[in-house]
Amino acid sequence: MPQEITTPPVEADLEWQPPMPPTDLIFDDGEPLESNRHRIEMNLLIRSLKHHWADRNDFFVGGNMFIYYSSKQARNRDFRGPDFFVVLDVEYNPNRLGWVVWEEEGRYPDVIVELLSDSTEAADLGEKKRLYERVFKTSDYFVFHPFKSESLQGWHWESDRGYQPIDPNAQGWVWCQGLGLWLGTWEGQVEDDTAIWLRFYDEAGNLVLLPEEAEKQRADAEQQRADSEQQRADSEQQRAEAEQQRADRLAQRLRELGENPDLI
Repeated sequence: MPQEITTPPVEADLEWQPPMPPTDLIFDDGEPLESNRHRIEMNLLIRSLKHHWADRNDFFVGGNMFIYYSSKQARNRDFRGPDFFVVLDVEYNPNRLGWVVWEEEGRYPDVIVELLSDSTEAADLGEKKRLYERVFKTSDYFVFHPFKSESLQGWHWESDRGYQPIDPNAQGWVWCQGLGLWLGTWEGQVEDDTAIWLRFYDEAGNLVLLPEEAEKQRADAEQQRADSEQQRADSEQQRAEAEQQRADRLAQRLRELGENPDLI
C-alpha cells in the first residue's frame, strides 16, 4: 500500500493571527503640564482619592500617563495621556508606568478628568471627548480649567445615547457615579498656591482630604480635646478652691461666735 503523502498547508490555510502589539512603548514624551497649577491640581486629585480609599486595593489612579489602546495608535506614537484617570476593579499596582489596555484584560479608564488650558480646550472638548465616548466608553468624563472657576463640566456615558451632560447641583458640583463622589470647587491654599481648586466631596458633602489635611484635622481635634480636658480640670480646681474658701469663711464665722469649728 503506497504511503500517504501529506503536503504542508499553504499560508492561506493557516489560522490567521493578529499582529502582536508593540513592546517598545514610550511612557514619557518629556512634555510638562501646562502650568504649575495644572500639576498641583492633578496631584491634588490623585493624592486625595488615594487617601480616601486607603483601605482599598482594587483600583488604579494615574495622571498625565499614556494610555495605549491599539497597535496602530502605539506604532503611530499617537500619545493619549489624560490628566487624571481611574480604573476600577483592577489589581492595585501603583508602579505601572502607564495604562496598556491589552495588558489589562481590555480594561479602559472608568473616570477621566482633563484639565483644560487655552491651548488644549478645543481638543479636550472635541477629539478627546469623542475618543473617550466612542472607543474607551469611559463612564464619567469631566473637564475643568484651573484658571477658570466656572469651567467644570461632566458627562455620563449611556449605552444607547453616549455621553449625556451631568446636571450640577445647587452648589455647582457634579456627581461622579463611578467613584460615588461629587466633584466641585474649593477655595484655599494647596502647596504654595491659593486658588479655586477642583476637589472631591463625599456623598454627604464633606471635603475629601489630602493626607496632610487629615493629619491636621486629627491634630486639631486632639488639641481641642486636650483643651476641653484642661478647661474641665481648671473648672474643677476653681470649684474646689471656691468650696475651700466657703469652708474657711464658715470656720472664721464660728470662731467669731465663740465656737470651735473643729468640734462641729
